[in-house]
Amino acid sequence: MHDHAPGGEGIRGASNRRLLAISLAITSLVMVVQVVGAILSGSLALLADAAHMLTDVAALIIALIASAVAARPANERSTFGYRRAEVFGALANGVILIVLSIGVAWEAVRRLIEPGETEVAGGLMLVVATVGLVANGVAMWLLGRAQRTSINVRGAYLEVLGDLIGSAAVIVAAILILTTGWMPADALASLFIAAMIVPRAIGLLREVASVLSEAAPKGMQVADIRDHLLGAAGVRDVHDVHVWQLTRGAPVFSAHVVVDEAVLIGDRAGRLLVELQGCLADHFDVEHSTIQLEPAGHSDRDEALHA
Repeated sequence: MHDHAPGGEGIRGASNRRLLAISLAITSLVMVVQVVGAILSGSLALLADAAHMLTDVAALIIALIASAVAARPANERSTFGYRRAEVFGALANGVILIVLSIGVAWEAVRRLIEPGETEVAGGLMLVVATVGLVANGVAMWLLGRAQRTSINVRGAYLEVLGDLIGSAAVIVAAILILTTGWMPADALASLFIAAMIVPRAIGLLREVASVLSEAAPKGMQVADIRDHLLGAAGVRDVHDVHVWQLTRGAPVFSAHVVVDEAVLIGDRAGRLLVELQGCLADHFDVEHSTIQLEPAGHSDRDEALHA
């Protein structure tokens, strides 16, 4: 017996895909500006921020592709639909972030150990970094709402956030170069950008691992759910409980519910199912639940496999 309530629009909605497309256009344009600015100014920090922008472009492209795939309806082979495409998109984003951070850190350390004779044009560096800061702020504002319900957009949002902080670091380095002439500030800003990327990437990959391992969503306790269901009249026991999520914001629940014999007479079973599924939807935001009603005395549970 199932409840197939439709999920929220999330990133699967066309309006949110338009936001991703707008963010992609903004990010791509600023990336080109930063690359040109890095070449003209000789700034490694600006080039690192541009490289990070490149991963943002890749992330947004992946997010757009994943959102389009995720919007496809369920079928007989993919009975839950294609929402997991969002998770694989986030996985790709996380790997890109890790690779980027290693490359930036390597070059930054090399420049600090073996400083060259290249002069950094702090003025141009400051102007380009400021443009990047404003553009990243706009992109974050566009993605802010959608990232709360989509792990895929969350990955893109985190990368844009990292770029915003990176642009701020480049601005600080540019000001130091302009006021003091201290060129190592450029390499240090690059190293800061690399260090900033790692924890965000790890956090994203941990969330992906949690979804793919079908762990219970963060903050959702099986014991709490069981207690809520046991509070319904006629329910004696709840076992064989499974809670997982298809992607961020799409929890799924299944359980066997032992009930009094009288519940299985007439239309009481249907009313109880409506009550239990309403409890799951209202208290735990479960959009898909599968509940098997069993008479008292019936047992097919395997304690080693179920909660």
